[in-house]
Amino acid sequence: MTREIPRFEGSGLYALYYRGASVDLYVPLATLQIPVYAGQALSSNTATGERVRERFPLHSRLKQHRLSIMEGGLPIAEFRFRALLLPDVHADLGENALRVGYTPVWNSRLKGFGSKEQGATTRQSKKSKWDTVHDGRRRTHGGVVHDIEKLVVEAEAHISRQVRDYDRLPWPHPATDSYLDPGSPDRRRTWV
Repeated sequence: MTREIPRFEGSGLYALYYRGASVDLYVPLATLQIPVYAGQALSSNTATGERVRERFPLHSRLKQHRLSIMEGGLPIAEFRFRALLLPDVHADLGENALRVGYTPVWNSRLKGFGSKEQGATTRQSKKSKWDTVHDGRRRTHGGVVHDIEKLVVEAEAHISRQVRDYDRLPWPHPATDSYLDPGSPDRRRTWV
C-alpha cells in the first residue's frame, strides 16, 4: 500500500492486514492471517438496488482506506490488503463471514475506521474510537468522548484473544502471504 493502488473496475470484498513491527498494538497480528479490518464495496445501493455512479467502487474504497491509515499516523508500508472482485450479493455475504469469523479489531473494538463522512451532520458528531486511538484524519471532526487508554487496553485484550484462538478457526490458513509487488521482477513478494 506504499504506492498508489492501480485503478481497477468492479465491486467486491477486501481485508486489510498489519505486517510490520513498529505499532506495538498490532505486532501480535503481523504473522497471522487475521485482518485488522474487513469490508466490501458494492456496485449498487443495497437499500434501493440502483447502480452507484462509481465505476471503481472497490478501488475507491481501498484508496480511501490507504489515505485514512496514513492520516491516522500509521506506517502505510506496514499494511497490506487482499481484494476479491465479486457480485454484490457475494461481497455482502463475504464481508459478514469475515467480520464474524475473524472479528477484526477495527470492525469490532476500534469502530469508525471505515465510516464515510456524510456532510455537515457528521462534522458535528464525536470522534470515533478508531480516530481517538489513531488521531489525525482530516475528515475527523468533533470532540473526544472515548478514553484512549481504555480503548487501547480493550483492543490489546481483543487481539490477545484472536491470537490465542487462531488455531480454532474453522478454516485452514496458509503459512505465508503473497502480495503483488509491481517493483519486483516477478511482481510478487512473500511475507513469512
